[in-house]
Amino acid sequence: MTELRTVRIAAVQATPVILDAEGCVDKVVRLLGEAAAAGAELAVLPETFIPLYPSNAWARAAAAFTHDDPLWERLWANSVDVPGPLVDRLAAACAEHELHCVIGVNERESDRPGTLYNTMLLLGPGGLLHKHRKLMPTHHERLFHGIGAGDDLEVVATGVGRIGGLICWENRMPLARWAVYRGGPQIWVAPTADDSDGWLASMRHVAIESGAFVVSVPQYIPGSAFPDDFPVEIDRERIYGAGGAVVVEPSRGEVIAGPLRDEEGLVIADCDLRVGLRAKRVFDVVGHYGRRDVLDDEA
Repeated sequence: MTELRTVRIAAVQATPVILDAEGCVDKVVRLLGEAAAAGAELAVLPETFIPLYPSNAWARAAAAFTHDDPLWERLWANSVDVPGPLVDRLAAACAEHELHCVIGVNERESDRPGTLYNTMLLLGPGGLLHKHRKLMPTHHERLFHGIGAGDDLEVVATGVGRIGGLICWENRMPLARWAVYRGGPQIWVAPTADDSDGWLASMRHVAIESGAFVVSVPQYIPGSAFPDDFPVEIDRERIYGAGGAVVVEPSRGEVIAGPLRDEEGLVIADCDLRVGLRAKRVFDVVGHYGRRDVLDDEA
């Protein structure tokens, strides 16, 4: 039985060390230490934080039908094997700080070089707890990422509560949400690249619908963060991701921390899991509001 207690959560809005997997992990280890020092038991980082989100603002050249793509090759070279040594380092940091962590990575399979995946990892003090590959890469992402198999839509019971969630615009997919809702999440994690007001509205809806605290974390990406040898032309004065990290509570969908914009930082909230239980007393999307007897095509 999951203990109904208050959990301190840190939404970690940060800029990756672009196209440098080892540098990204070094930064994550430091950020996890900062989150733990602030009392957090769960830290959530952005979508594809290691080593970069492939933005349509600069990745259009990848649409060219060519086998010579230095950007993709460098992205692959700095992606993450799961399991693998970079994941081991992240798990060791979680163990050191007695912390759980959710982080987005570009995932590769070095024993079968080829496709990359947009992947969300859940780690705890005991190691890797869950891996989810994005079901449907969004528009331009399909130039970089393969399609997830969909066999990993699960909720994981941890010492900080039942954790579930989806990556970025997967959260717009009603049936994907439903698949995860069936596991009874208390904390919903949503690493993303969307920094729009519309996205915030979606997160407030998901909190109400799921009866879970929602933690949404985009990257903050200034043009100045790109290395000089980045293989695509960049506007150094432009902001490619403004952030907007938030924590939303489940009873009325109120934002209780954030949004943080135009800078790196920790957005911290104390989340009383009893609030989710009380919210589901009124509206339980899988329970008394499910009505699968009427709405399920297979019923």
